[in-house]
Amino acid sequence: MQSLTANEAKTKFGTMLINVQNEPVEILKNGTPVAVVMSLREYQSLEALKMELVKARFTNTDDSDLVDGKSFFQELDADTL
Repeated sequence: MQSLTANEAKTKFGTMLINVQNEPVEILKNGTPVAVVMSLREYQSLEALKMELVKARFTNTDDSDLVDGKSFFQELDADTL
């Protein structure tokens, strides 16, 4: 994955938009990763995968499979599921 500083992302925005069509670009602020920019196609694919995960959670469930909704979405957002 390509990395750019926040300043580089700002000054090379057009080039970054072209590059994210091929791979995500990590944005660093003061040397710390703060964001990832990705293509719309990749974002939509990621969202579809998340929806499939949610749907899979409801297939053949019993009481032992149920979890607190807030915890589930925190895990989903943290990508720990």
